[in-house]
Amino acid sequence: MPETRLQEVVFALLMSFFMVLGMEFYNGSIQMGEWTRAVFPVMFGEMRFMLPLCFVTSYFVMDKIAQKLVFRLVTPGQDKPILVVLVRSGITVSLMCPAMSFWATLIFHGISLDFVNQWFGTVIRNFPMAFFWQIFYCGPLVRFLFRRIFFGRRGKVA
Repeated sequence: MPETRLQEVVFALLMSFFMVLGMEFYNGSIQMGEWTRAVFPVMFGEMRFMLPLCFVTSYFVMDKIAQKLVFRLVTPGQDKPILVVLVRSGITVSLMCPAMSFWATLIFHGISLDFVNQWFGTVIRNFPMAFFWQIFYCGPLVRFLFRRIFFGRRGKVA
């Protein structure tokens, strides 16, 4: 959907922001045992460093890998747009969830003999939420906002 470098950066920032926001809500609620107002200070505190990590990991590393994998499975312009979006979203989550879980495990648990087990546990806990959050909420919201920012009220490419 992005056509220029600026659009790529804005799209990646929007996607990173909303994915980190959703995952921080989720993990903060798990950590606290329920979703209460007490989650907000923890969530916003962690977003200060998780958001830049997400953006850098996604924009500079995973997006290039995801794009290569996606183009092996679907062809934009030939396949239905919804299929292209779903494949792209699924592959991106499949790459980003282990990467962000790695960062979270490293930051919150440090390196220990149990690091790999903690990392796998974090991936297993986060993947279903990340996948469904991306497919049903975050992805559509970001694409909507992106179209509005760059293509106005019509929401379509000019």
